[in-house]
Amino acid sequence: MPISVQARAFVDDVLAWLSHSDDARLMRAIRSPYSAIPHDAAAAYAALAPRIGPLFDALAGGRLALPVAERDAVLTFVERLRALSHNVPDSDVATMRDAVVTTFALEEGPSAQPQAESELRLSLQESQSADPRAGIRARQQHFSASALNAFAECPRKWYYRYVCAAVEDPGSSASFYGTAFHLALEHFHEEFARPGDADEALMRERIVAYIDRAFAQHRDDFDSALEVELQLRRAQRTAQRYVDWLVAQSRRAPFTVIGRELPANLDLGGHAFVGFIDRLDRDDGTGNVSVIDYKTGAIAATAGEYLDKVRAFKDFQLPFYYWARTEQGDRVTRLALLPLKDAMLDVEPVVLEVVPVPTAQVRRSEATVGTIGIDVLERARTRMIEICTELTNGSIESFAVTTDPAACTYCAYKLACSQRPHAEREKFGR
Repeated sequence: MPISVQARAFVDDVLAWLSHSDDARLMRAIRSPYSAIPHDAAAAYAALAPRIGPLFDALAGGRLALPVAERDAVLTFVERLRALSHNVPDSDVATMRDAVVTTFALEEGPSAQPQAESELRLSLQESQSADPRAGIRARQQHFSASALNAFAECPRKWYYRYVCAAVEDPGSSASFYGTAFHLALEHFHEEFARPGDADEALMRERIVAYIDRAFAQHRDDFDSALEVELQLRRAQRTAQRYVDWLVAQSRRAPFTVIGRELPANLDLGGHAFVGFIDRLDRDDGTGNVSVIDYKTGAIAATAGEYLDKVRAFKDFQLPFYYWARTEQGDRVTRLALLPLKDAMLDVEPVVLEVVPVPTAQVRRSEATVGTIGIDVLERARTRMIEICTELTNGSIESFAVTTDPAACTYCAYKLACSQRPHAEREKFGR
């Protein structure tokens, strides 16, 4: 039986993956309604795909923590692809196309056929009154710290991204650099979980290999071979500074890396949160745990500056990780942002020591190490629950635009937002 144009596109994407293991086509397939995978789950896997290798392996391995219904839909999709893949070597294209149509039940009945022009009839309906205005609800069934950070930065940006899905951000050189660097360090610490026991020269040699391999894997993401080479050289220089810091840190206080790209799942006030922790360390002497977040972009320069962002509910990343690991029974005593952006600077993390009662912070201190009280982390947790409640109960009728022009600089929705604030020089030009 004939199928719709949209269904044919889905079949073509599935065939492309079956024939050539084309992850880009598989990504399109899972986001099609014909995959039966809910929109949020498909979007989450699509966003995660650049960081985790083959997309099919991620789907089959259940890399995301999903509600039962969504997980079952993903596994059903995987089983259908597996069943189809067994027939690829022995089937021609037409046979495989029919097999995809049958497996995914894409046949349309006679009622779907267009009527002859002579049979078409138009009838006028009674006018309908407009639906009453109502608040907007978040579509996703889980949240992330990144989503809440986007809402804190600009509610309108959150609306465009998570409700409208208005623009699919293709990514940038900076984001691809970060993805490749994260991948390299994930594999590096699989081999060097206890840096203090390793030979420094060997670590320097191996991190070069892991950086080379990660950037080769993401080579096609960059716009040109020249850009790949420039970013690779930058990463290699930064990686050597990372080893400098790693050696000094392990000599000062030996530690073991106990988690790499570790899933962080947490229920707050009935709202599911998901995320991935870049690195989790355990102090060999005390057993205390440190949460480390790699940063390849701009971050707070001092501990006081980052603490101010947490207090002002402008950043929820490390508070979320703190509560996620605390719920797992870890004694988390350090939260750290590890800058890996500038190859010309030594790696010096911004660290907040978790204490029951924080010490007084010097307002203009340049120190990169400070303290954060558990009361501040509790307030951040409460605010996370409040934001999620606002976004899911339909009480928000419109989403305000940020008042900070800097927040619009790299926003993917900048051109669509007519109410965005303009920097002074833009106002003069207008």
